[in-house]
Amino acid sequence: MTDKLEAFRAAHAPLPDHNTVWPLYGSGLENLGVEDAPIEVPLPDVGPDQLLVRHDACGICFSDVKILKLGQEHPRIYRDIRKRPIVMGHEVAMTVVKVGEKLRDQYKVGDRFIIQADIYVNGKGFAYGYEMDGGFSRYGLIDERVLKGDEGNYLLPVQDKTGISEGALIEPWACVIAAYGLEYRTGLKKGGTAWIVGSDAHDSRPYTLSAGMAAASHPDHLMLTNVPPALEAKLREQAAALGIEVIDVHDPARPPIEQVDDIVLLGANPELLETTSTRLANGGIFVIIADQPMARKVQLDMGRIHYNRWVYVGGTDPDIARAYSAKPVRSELKAGGKAWFVGAAGPMGRMHVQRAIEIAAGPKEIICTDVSDHRLEDLRQSFEPDAIARGKRMICLNPSKPEDAAQLETYRAAGFDDVIVLAPVPRVIADCSTWLAPDGVMNVFAGVARGTMVELDVTQVYQSGARYIGQSGSTIQDLRTMLEQTESGVLSPNRAVAAVGSLSAFKDGLKAVQDAVFPGKVVIYPHIKEMPLTPLPELKEKLPSVYAKLKDGREWTVEAEEAFLREMLP
Repeated sequence: MTDKLEAFRAAHAPLPDHNTVWPLYGSGLENLGVEDAPIEVPLPDVGPDQLLVRHDACGICFSDVKILKLGQEHPRIYRDIRKRPIVMGHEVAMTVVKVGEKLRDQYKVGDRFIIQADIYVNGKGFAYGYEMDGGFSRYGLIDERVLKGDEGNYLLPVQDKTGISEGALIEPWACVIAAYGLEYRTGLKKGGTAWIVGSDAHDSRPYTLSAGMAAASHPDHLMLTNVPPALEAKLREQAAALGIEVIDVHDPARPPIEQVDDIVLLGANPELLETTSTRLANGGIFVIIADQPMARKVQLDMGRIHYNRWVYVGGTDPDIARAYSAKPVRSELKAGGKAWFVGAAGPMGRMHVQRAIEIAAGPKEIICTDVSDHRLEDLRQSFEPDAIARGKRMICLNPSKPEDAAQLETYRAAGFDDVIVLAPVPRVIADCSTWLAPDGVMNVFAGVARGTMVELDVTQVYQSGARYIGQSGSTIQDLRTMLEQTESGVLSPNRAVAAVGSLSAFKDGLKAVQDAVFPGKVVIYPHIKEMPLTPLPELKEKLPSVYAKLKDGREWTVEAEEAFLREMLP
């Protein structure tokens, strides 16, 4: 008799004539599905350049909650979802079940893939689970947008030994590892626009620019505002020799070039910093050269730091070039340092903490804070033994409790080398910035909207080397890297799983993610028999043979998933 799981993997069973999907017609749970249930629609026809895939598992992401909240107003959705509802789900593992005639020399039934959800064609986004129907359905159609997009093929093949949930959760894990692989320029942008802004025309400091104005690499445009005479004369001389256009800007609120790659502020002028910052282009760098502290804190657009990759650097040395190169922006956790994870006990926070513990050159001291005692204790039980085994110290604190807040306060004087913020709250971000050690990095992983202003003491940027960075997305290369790390055993995505269920449980799962019910990820298996949303501990009573395969009675494993599918596949 053929094993059910092996037959499922082979994917040769006859296909149904219908697909089961969770359609979203507008914002809010009331617009998800019909009468609290998914619906049946015809199975898609497969064109010659298309693949029909079976969605084997799909993780629920907080980004799905954002889609639910915004509905038609979500920036990645272009179509009228009242007429053509969308199907969410981008953390998905899939198997090919039908191949179009023109693709039969490249693909076969049974091939397994994961997908890079951020799909672009001619610069336009068609994200899987947003504009393209995603994983909260039994089947999906893969077309040329995925197979021949701007970055080539957005499907990545998965090894046979890789678990289904492992594959599905590589996407959120890729976002985590991407946050520590951010790279920033260490000089003026070649071919870009640089803007030098002086705070005082009578400033007598011996400013210079020792690098960045050479024949091989220089900006194409140089804007000057109130620059001290000696520096201005030198810059104009260099620009003339290199054919750089020089533009005088008399009103810093209205520069003739709106998007600027590099802005250099000479002097500690908070008003000028706030006024000119708004002109930074994507990937822009703001440089502060000053020998005095700012008179006050300044308002910075944390959403632009996060999504547009703005960064603020600086120094007290009057050489502008050294502000870029003396202390390059670090995104990886400091080896042997102290790291603080704010909002650590949620699904994404757990991944950050797991990585900090498991990477060989990670921090030696890991402080985890969260306001949920239940989730914090689960985090401690899951990862503290690993931290101890690796010679690292892990401390879990609830700052809403006076005794824990007092213990956290003992770290303030020395500060943290890394502060990873997983809470998209401006006042929390502002407070976290005050805990940085010299050369410390605040990495804002939580996605705060563009235009979210946070009051920060930027004096620490140029006097003590503090850096504010952030990102929560990933590229296809990040996905490849995480897939390699998963399949080589470096990191285990399965440790993030907290609850599982069938496709009918998606709505309950989405609400659970919205309400922060579970400490980890919810994974939906669209092809199993009916199963309500089930936390892993409850498998002890409901599916004891599966529970027996969990690691330490609490962690999802490939073996547990195999036992689960043998029990639950129809």
